[in-house]
Amino acid sequence: MVLGVAGLSVGLALGGVVLLVALGWSLQRTVDEEAFRTADAVARLAGEDALPDPLPVAGGQLRVQVVDSAGRIRAASIDADRLVPMVRPDQLAGDGRRRTVVPGQRLGWEGPVRVVAVPAQSAGEPLTVLVGRSTMDVRHATQAARTVLLVAFPLLVGLLAVVAWRVVGATLRPVEALRSGAAEITGRDAADRLPVPASQDEIHRLAVTLNDMLDRLEAARARQRSFLADAAHELRSPLTNMRTELEVAQRLGDRSDWPAVAADLLADTERLGRLVDDLLLLARLDEQPPQPAGHPREAGPVELGGLLAEVASRWPGPPVAADPASGPAAPATLGPAAPVTAVSGLPVAAAPVSGPPVIVTAASGPAWTVGVPDELRRVLGNLVDNAVRHTRTRVVLAVEPATDGPYHLVTVTDDGPGIPVADRERVFRRFARLDEGRARDAGGAGLGLAIVRELVRRGGGTIGLADAGPGLVVRLRLPVLPDPD
Repeated sequence: MVLGVAGLSVGLALGGVVLLVALGWSLQRTVDEEAFRTADAVARLAGEDALPDPLPVAGGQLRVQVVDSAGRIRAASIDADRLVPMVRPDQLAGDGRRRTVVPGQRLGWEGPVRVVAVPAQSAGEPLTVLVGRSTMDVRHATQAARTVLLVAFPLLVGLLAVVAWRVVGATLRPVEALRSGAAEITGRDAADRLPVPASQDEIHRLAVTLNDMLDRLEAARARQRSFLADAAHELRSPLTNMRTELEVAQRLGDRSDWPAVAADLLADTERLGRLVDDLLLLARLDEQPPQPAGHPREAGPVELGGLLAEVASRWPGPPVAADPASGPAAPATLGPAAPVTAVSGLPVAAAPVSGPPVIVTAASGPAWTVGVPDELRRVLGNLVDNAVRHTRTRVVLAVEPATDGPYHLVTVTDDGPGIPVADRERVFRRFARLDEGRARDAGGAGLGLAIVRELVRRGGGTIGLADAGPGLVVRLRLPVLPDPD
């Protein structure tokens, strides 16, 4: 505030100086114009050879003399000197209109006198009209303005300083409240919030924005605590199993079935490795900045039909070749029929087989998308793995190439218990599991769908869940490759 008042004082001082200079210049210009008007009038009389004696002058602030080239006075006003010109003869040399300043003693006045000279002509003889005008009134006006400014300037600066102190204090008081509130917030209490002023101004909006930021930070801390707790729990489970098996085997000694113990330890180690890989993948996805146009730099063209067939080949299922003479069969549907397998681009046929769920893929034509092949393979693998664990008879993979839209539609359908509508958003959270239908099982840690959503969002696509009647269908929309050629 001190700097503001100092700057304001400097500005007012410069403004006062400019005002005084402008006032003096304006008054001096008025004096010159008055003197030139009088001189021009007398010069016209001289040109008409009609100079009166004495010369008529309006007011007592002007004195007029008409002198010839030799410096003799030919005519003068009633109060002007008739023997000595207002200016010296050497100052009369030259042509044109001139102005000068002479001491007031030469005319019997105090202070400087403004004298203008205008050439005239009378009966072929060159003359010069001299008009003197006192500048004391200009000086008095300038001094009065200077006095007023010198008296008013300190008062004005003091008044402005008081107003600035009150206004700035009232403005910064909410800021100080925000600062003190921020200093008291420790980050441990979720109820800590900054005070919001009642005024609907920038400070109010700042407080609201800061409180929103605190809400987001608190939500992020809560997610981090939950994530760490879930991760610690998931990591502890296989480690506890491994330790228990080793302790039991140690107590039994030679009676232990070491091949069975090794198999159990290997299964727990694989589960632990998958969990660590999933956690590292999520950490990398969180750290990577958004890529331009929604696609990573490693993205390239991928044909979805072939990718579905590749992913489906990882799960058991007896492939059945269709009879070419019979023509294309109907698309695969869910129901009590026997599981079937169809490879992208081949017709679908059915056969009465038994065994584990069989992955069924169907494609109506080539569907090119842009993405990272490994990421798309991971997305489809997680979706199929999740569907296989919860289906009753089969899982159907299908792709519908885009016709007039910017996305291909990939569906993964199972006929399991499904997911309630209220829980379809929650299953995409990290370490999220449902208590019914899709409960905790030996293979999942609740990270598969979270990884799927992050990878799909990173690739510029969307994912959603819907009823399959019975079962669940995952609808995956992937961007169309702009130029498949």
